[in-house]
Amino acid sequence: MSQSADVLDVRKICSCLEENNINILDFRRYKKALSIFAQDGLVAWKPRKSSEASLETRFQVIDFFSGCGGMSLGFAALSLVFPFFELIGGCDISKDPCCTYNRNFDVPCYQTDVRSLVEENALKHFMTRFDRYKRNKPLIVIGCPPCQGFTSHRKKNWDKIDHRNELVVTFARVAEKLQPECIVMENVPEMLSHKYWLYYQEFKSILEDAGYAVHQSIYNAASFGVPQERFRVIVIAMRHEFLLPELMIPAEEYVTVRQAIGNLPKLRAGEKSPTDPLHHSVNHKPETLKTILAVPKNGGNRPFGVGPKCLDRTKGFSDVYGRLFWDRPSITITQYSRNPASGRYVHPEQDRGLTMREAATLQSFPLGFAFCGSRDSIFRQIGEAVPPKMACAIASNVVVEMCSPSPTEQEKNSSMVSISQPISNSYSSVISKLKQARLRR
Repeated sequence: MSQSADVLDVRKICSCLEENNINILDFRRYKKALSIFAQDGLVAWKPRKSSEASLETRFQVIDFFSGCGGMSLGFAALSLVFPFFELIGGCDISKDPCCTYNRNFDVPCYQTDVRSLVEENALKHFMTRFDRYKRNKPLIVIGCPPCQGFTSHRKKNWDKIDHRNELVVTFARVAEKLQPECIVMENVPEMLSHKYWLYYQEFKSILEDAGYAVHQSIYNAASFGVPQERFRVIVIAMRHEFLLPELMIPAEEYVTVRQAIGNLPKLRAGEKSPTDPLHHSVNHKPETLKTILAVPKNGGNRPFGVGPKCLDRTKGFSDVYGRLFWDRPSITITQYSRNPASGRYVHPEQDRGLTMREAATLQSFPLGFAFCGSRDSIFRQIGEAVPPKMACAIASNVVVEMCSPSPTEQEKNSSMVSISQPISNSYSSVISKLKQARLRR
């Protein structure tokens, strides 16, 4: 089917949805088309006025642990094409992400510790602060609790209690009190490991006891067109049975670093783009620059004996000061991607680390998305966000499944499998093996 035919059919379906007539063609066959339309909407993104939003939206969306709004951006981008969702606001514990969220979506984002909302009266009072919230309109709750407590980088501290792990359970308690039609959460794969399975099971039990079907699986963001190898758990809960998102593109079609940032203006270390304040390179220390200059172009590693001597004494640091490969997706972009000493975060060809613009683009943020805060704060916001292209696919899946009947057994058997048993504690090593096996093909 041609894309133009897809557009016509999806518009017809959207018209049926607006008329509350869901006895239509199989809506599920249009998931990918909707995702593509939403991703197209990202390209033209610019900060919006809330008055521009359609008043005829079918669902309202609130974002807990919103960060700068990566997940919300996926829902907002889809609504630029078809008015499915209305963002009513968000909350985050940090000031700058709230500023970024408000600047782009023009809805309130309150600097709030979600743990303070567990008490019912506190949550009720909090919700009254959102002028657009309507109790009688179907609600979608999204949230991405901080993942640092689950991350594989804490292996040496796994015997110590990290109270950030409890935020997943807190999110479930807050979400179910709002009685939404759908709940969406994203987190690191280690959340489903043996070590943390009990936390996740408590999260899931709270929602299942409240009448939700809950499914979860691990995805590579690259399979949704994000130019980055980023493995994350997507968890969705609905009041009826549903299917999880399907992968959009095969590994051989992953978007590469060259395709994503190859056309950006060249910069020397310390240089700024005159037209883009986010395209600004750090002025590296002489010893850092000396190390970078010794690293071979296009995917090269730091030669032995070059740079800090401690790196030669310890295994597991082969990526430190490494360059990205032009013709592969990037490694996972984190808040530390500003620092070549934190991983493979050196430009494939130019002798410098990544700029904020390059990190944002590798996370699939559009040029028009506006960030608040210092350089370090913006890198943190970018690294902790859900890649917007991935969020577009999640948003498309949510609207399709919420407006479709429960799937048949045949549909379940041919769809993405929900993980029902804990995975290895060392999922990072599993990811490494998957990547190496694909590259050997």
